[in-house]
Parts: sequence; structure tokens; C-alpha cells
Amino acid sequence: MNLEFNATQDILLTKVKGEMDLATAEPIRQAIDKRLQLERSRCLLLDLSGVSFIDSSGLGVILGRYQYLQRLGGRMALLKPAAGVKRVLEMAGIDRLMPVCESEGEAIKYLTRLK
Repeated sequence: MNLEFNATQDILLTKVKGEMDLATAEPIRQAIDKRLQLERSRCLLLDLSGVSFIDSSGLGVILGRYQYLQRLGGRMALLKPAAGVKRVLEMAGIDRLMPVCESEGEAIKYLTRLK
């Protein structure tokens, strides 16, 4: 598991590489929460293009960040999940809570539109 962060325009872009499973969920959650607070970001763009596997623990990380940002009046979007990961997101209904975008521009447009 590897995370890369880039913060701009009140958006924290987080690129996740590797697996989002029971073994990695807690370190991913802690790292994202720490950066959200450090950067004071109210929006999270989670780039899942490098995620090879996701289980219920990984889904829990995504849903937990979504709920946290909702309480702050923020937003969250997902970016470019691989086909298998996208299928899991759809089966869990996450795509009905937040957009699953194929381009960074599309995601940023959603995250920066007036609330």
C-alpha cells in the first residue's frame, strides 16, 4: 500500500496504490484523516486507479471519509477505479453516494461547484 497526497483549492487528492483490505484499511484511514486535518481540506478526491483489490474494510475507509466530509459540509469523489474495484463499489452502492469519475477534471468540477 502506498499513498500520495496533493492539496489544492480545498481539495485533497489522494492516490492509493496497492490493496485496500483489512491489513491496510486502518493505516490508510489514519493517513487520510491526518492530511485532511493538516491541509484543512473539505473535499477529498480519492484516486483508485492504482488499487488492485478492495474488500469491505476498504469500503469502510471510503464510507467513513464520506461521512466525515459530509459533517463538515464537504464533498468526496472517486477517480478511475479499475474494472474489478468499480464493480465492488457499484455492488456496495457507493456510486450512488458520490461520483465515480473517469477524469480528474470531471471530479474537480464536481468538488468545486457551489454547495
